[in-house]
Amino acid sequence: MRFDERFIDELKARLRPSDVIGRTVKLKRQGREYVGLSPFSKEKSPSFFVNDDKGFFHDFSSGKHGDIISFLQETERLSFVEAVQRLAGEAGMQLPAEDPKEAEREQKRAGLSDWMDLAQKWFAANLRRTPGKAAREYLDKRGLPEDQWERFGLGYAPNDREGLKQALVQRGAKPAELVEAGLLISPESGGQPYDRFRDRLMFPILDARGRIVSFGGRAMNPDDRAKYLNGPESPLFHKGATLYGLPEARRILGAESKNDQAIIVVEGYMDVIACQRAGLPAVAPMGTALTEEQMERLWRVSHEPILCFDGDAAGLRAAYRAIERSLPLLKPGRSFRFALLGAGQDPDDILRDKGAPALRQALAETHGFAEVLFRREQDLEPLDTPERKAGFKARLRNTASAIQDKDLAEQYRRDLFDRFDALFPRIPQRAPWTPGQGKRGFGPPPKLGQTAEGAQAMQSLFRAIEPVPAALAHGAIDDPERMDDHLEEIAAHGFGDKGLDGLAQELVRLRLSGHSLDSAALRRHLAQSGHDALVREVEKAAAKSGAPFLAANAPLAEARVRWSQAFDASTRVAALEDALAHARDVPGQDEAFRRLKAERDALRRAIKAGTIWEDSAGT
Repeated sequence: MRFDERFIDELKARLRPSDVIGRTVKLKRQGREYVGLSPFSKEKSPSFFVNDDKGFFHDFSSGKHGDIISFLQETERLSFVEAVQRLAGEAGMQLPAEDPKEAEREQKRAGLSDWMDLAQKWFAANLRRTPGKAAREYLDKRGLPEDQWERFGLGYAPNDREGLKQALVQRGAKPAELVEAGLLISPESGGQPYDRFRDRLMFPILDARGRIVSFGGRAMNPDDRAKYLNGPESPLFHKGATLYGLPEARRILGAESKNDQAIIVVEGYMDVIACQRAGLPAVAPMGTALTEEQMERLWRVSHEPILCFDGDAAGLRAAYRAIERSLPLLKPGRSFRFALLGAGQDPDDILRDKGAPALRQALAETHGFAEVLFRREQDLEPLDTPERKAGFKARLRNTASAIQDKDLAEQYRRDLFDRFDALFPRIPQRAPWTPGQGKRGFGPPPKLGQTAEGAQAMQSLFRAIEPVPAALAHGAIDDPERMDDHLEEIAAHGFGDKGLDGLAQELVRLRLSGHSLDSAALRRHLAQSGHDALVREVEKAAAKSGAPFLAANAPLAEARVRWSQAFDASTRVAALEDALAHARDVPGQDEAFRRLKAERDALRRAIKAGTIWEDSAGT
């Protein structure tokens, strides 16, 4: 049985070498490669390497080198045909029928490839001639210098119905061949074929082996109905299986083999070029949503390709469509991450406006698949009634069940439900507790602004919060457990700033509720209960305090001790205020009054100046 090059290329594109070889050799990831003990010789230190990007294995101990087909031939003593048959079954590919005409068709495809190469050279020459002036000006406007044109094979198709046709016919091409290759259009009503691409900036589209299989053209005339035009399906070009820029992206990945860089999927030709100029391995689909075949090609190159979209509504819709299509295909080691750029921005804009480092940084800030999936379901409708919340949870369950890998589906179900519980914490509700109150009854917490404390909290948004009380509140939110020895004092006196009393009462209520929330869950709850803006003001003010217990590198135990000491010093002011109020009118207590007042004033000055931290450290 004979297999043509296209079949073998497709077979290798569908299977990842580390998956095939990993069933025989225990492999461990090392940078962009996998390493293991040689299956061909006995060794104690691994010298057998597998590179998915380049599609080969290499064994330094025996000197053997090859692809997945030769690996099966070597390890299982299969013939070439037997190895291909085995791998085709794994890849879900139907073996080609033994057809004597297949060799003829393969030869014909090779002939079409020759005409594609000549067409690219003709387009490239025209870009530098007089007719290509508008295209050159466009590239200059987009910040793409002339020394990059050849790298990306750019060219220009003149506004001439038969310019390319005549050039290739003179070289021996038949018009029917050029129609089959997608370079000419044959009118349905009859008549002579004419050039498909006219007055367009031309981008060659390459297959995985780097051969030109089609072209994409951007219209220079703004009134043209199709801004971008791709070649049609042909014996060379299957749109749903091709990714623009893949060979160059793989070269970049190979050059960056020490980094765990993922391949990036962007939306347009110029975005691909911008990323690749910045050293980022980017590709683009052919003007449509990613197909399953394209996803398989991406996963063969990267375990978690990055899908890049605008951060606006249209970009999110595109991200959600990609989720819908890829969800059933997810498996361990096969997922996506998402880069959501600023609204209205694309990679080409960022490269021109801010440079390559800014583009690399923007594409490094990614979101996990589960996070964006959760957001998609969350954004479908307001979640302001029990019915809508229940519907949201049902959608999460159904979404997880769409993953065909059962183990992964169960992990997604747990993850999505954890996110749901964090968004809607199941907390027993208690009424705010105050000193002297008897049994603490349950009841819904008052909304911010409906109580005196809430009104004070709302007012605090319009005046500056003192840094030290803000630091104490910030510390309590960062580590809620540090409040546990001071709940009665916090309930009675807050954090030393009246504007924070409502927040203090809510924090006390949550700690007394018996439902333990970590800092992240606590912040989500505070945001949903109307304290979000106040918490932001607290963080701003706390940043000015210099409080040592807020330092990122502060040991937890030490931070808790210093927070408690600072809190005690702060609440001491409130206690002194109460003592002064009682001593003010008591006969014979003038000296005691002056002493209490001096202590109170000293503490106030220490708090205001920030020296409370030094004072409390030695308390």
